Amino acid sequence: MSSSRFLGLVPLCALLLLGACREQPKAAPPAVPEVTVRTLQSQNVPLRTELPGRTAAFMVAEVRPQVGGIIRNRPFTEGAAVKAGQVLYEIDPAPFQAAVQQQEGALANARATVSSTRALAERYKALLPQNAVSKQEHDNAQAAHEQAQAAVKVQTALLNTARINLQYTKVTAPISGRTSRSSVTPGALVSASQATPLLTISQLDPIYVDITQSSAELVRMRQALMAGRINRQDESQRVSLVMEDGTPYPAEGRVQLTEVTVDPSSGSVTLRARFPNPDGLLLPGMYVRAVVTEGATPDGILVPQAAIIRDRRGTPQARLVTAENKLDLRNVVIARSVGQNWLVTEGLKAGDRLVMAGGQNVQPGTTVKPVDEPPAAAAAPQNGTPVAPTASSAATGTAAEAARKP
Repeated sequence: MSSSRFLGLVPLCALLLLGACREQPKAAPPAVPEVTVRTLQSQNVPLRTELPGRTAAFMVAEVRPQVGGIIRNRPFTEGAAVKAGQVLYEIDPAPFQAAVQQQEGALANARATVSSTRALAERYKALLPQNAVSKQEHDNAQAAHEQAQAAVKVQTALLNTARINLQYTKVTAPISGRTSRSSVTPGALVSASQATPLLTISQLDPIYVDITQSSAELVRMRQALMAGRINRQDESQRVSLVMEDGTPYPAEGRVQLTEVTVDPSSGSVTLRARFPNPDGLLLPGMYVRAVVTEGATPDGILVPQAAIIRDRRGTPQARLVTAENKLDLRNVVIARSVGQNWLVTEGLKAGDRLVMAGGQNVQPGTTVKPVDEPPAAAAAPQNGTPVAPTASSAATGTAAEAARKP
């Protein structure tokens, strides 16, 4: 190699050695993970429970004849609405009219006997001081007068009975309501002792709904009321209905009574609610879903169900961002579900920043960058359709929630 070519390579080697000895640049620090948070607020949370129920008529009357005879007329339409006192059947009144006339004659005879015995008793009374009659004759006349007076009372009662039986030939409606099918037609023979009713009348406005609730849930609710965890504005519970096809019933009802006996076969208690039914939309025996308002929890904390995770033992937990912007994992106690939210009674308070998204792969204690949830998402209704109480809903926890654990 020529000397000139060698001398040309020297500066190039020097540059390469200088580049190799230069210090390498430091790696950039890892980016702070970003999480979406919602600031929790306390609120008055209405507590509602959806329970199965059956409708029942407000009043039911079985119409039976009070006297026997042949049905002569049936002046009503089957299935139509009737008023209390309206004539439904007419029984042949001829034998009962004759019985009234017979008793009227017997009463007149008894009254005539009273007049004659009275005159005789008064005459003997005037003659007794003169010893014109004996004391025995006077006593007999007085007794005969009293017997005649008693006979008048007996005949008066028999006449009233005959007149009542005559009135019973017109079978009237004992209550207002809607009639069932008639079991007899004109020309049929009926008797006062027959077991089969002529028809049934059901009063449907208002109407009852019999609701079934487990005794455990009833005890839980009463304990919460006594402890002050639930407030109730009035003594009667408000109830709304969902029809069989899923449509809501337009009117609201009230719980009238709660049975004091638990059904041993099902462990449930029956609640009876009263609903207005002016249009006759509800019929006896219909299946409905009753949404019972138990009361309200003051200063309740509602948390979206998607924001609650569970550890390997099934304990519900919530991810929070502390005041130092560090991720914290906190155990919580869930009371029940309210729509798409959980009602949390322990572990969270107003002002906590709950992680809604972005914290799945972040370890507790890691510094994060909190970003407030969009207003549209935060303003979404929190009190959704009521569901069954916690004892069932919180325990249904769930594979989907377990899959969201960190």
